[in-house]
Amino acid sequence: MPRIIASLIGAAFVFVLAIALFGTAKTAIEEPAAESAEHVFHLHPEDIGLASNGFFGKYDNQQLQRGFQVYKEVCSACHSLKYVAFRDLAKIGYTEPEVKAIANQWVIEQPSINPETGEAATRKNVASDHFPSPFANEVAARAANNNALPPDLSLMAKARHDGSNYIHALLTGYRAQPAALLKEFPGAKTPTGLHYNPYFANLNIAMPPPLTSTGQVTYSDGTKATVDQMARDVSAFLTWTAEPNLNTRHAAGLAVAIFLLVFCFLAWGAYQNVWRDVKH
Repeated sequence: MPRIIASLIGAAFVFVLAIALFGTAKTAIEEPAAESAEHVFHLHPEDIGLASNGFFGKYDNQQLQRGFQVYKEVCSACHSLKYVAFRDLAKIGYTEPEVKAIANQWVIEQPSINPETGEAATRKNVASDHFPSPFANEVAARAANNNALPPDLSLMAKARHDGSNYIHALLTGYRAQPAALLKEFPGAKTPTGLHYNPYFANLNIAMPPPLTSTGQVTYSDGTKATVDQMARDVSAFLTWTAEPNLNTRHAAGLAVAIFLLVFCFLAWGAYQNVWRDVKH
């Protein structure tokens, strides 16, 4: 008897869930939700074809160094890079003296404690330090950015879908809000203090356009620093900060693929040798 009662209760529960599911599906089909401005006018980034893309992709150190220069001169004023150490720059072609000089000359110093007074102080960066945050804390960051919190960029290329392409599209995607959007969605006007960008999730972003003109950064290798070029370079650099071991991973993957091919050939040869005298 207890089993029968339990089965009846379970069947009733499943029946109620089925009715609820049917009602939800019926409502969704007959009365679909109205499209939003974000759904209609959001754009997807195009592939910028970085050298690191694909199975055989490999970082271009010259481009990564240009991207680091863009980060240093433009992005570092607001965005941190807390998971990257100065010494990691050696992986993209900087020499040890250059790394030490970059750390020592970095505008933001490392927070520290004065050993004599016990009060908060700062010190020069050394190669083993991680990049310091441009703000003391979240409150200071919001106060300096109209209550918006600039995200850390260390893993941004992994934190966003199609990260490398997204970063490039976002940096080059600022534009005037289209009249068609306001005509179709009159209440979707970009609020004061925000900026229209169709690649951002809700179309309106607090960050002003960081890359505004050709020559904003002067590349040491002579590359012309157009807005598109700077956006590509910093996208490549942030791809590297998010996945610094990509070159090693791709090399290991290729070696494993070659090994498996050779192993399969040897296994097939051994099979043929063992069973050569057996009639099928």
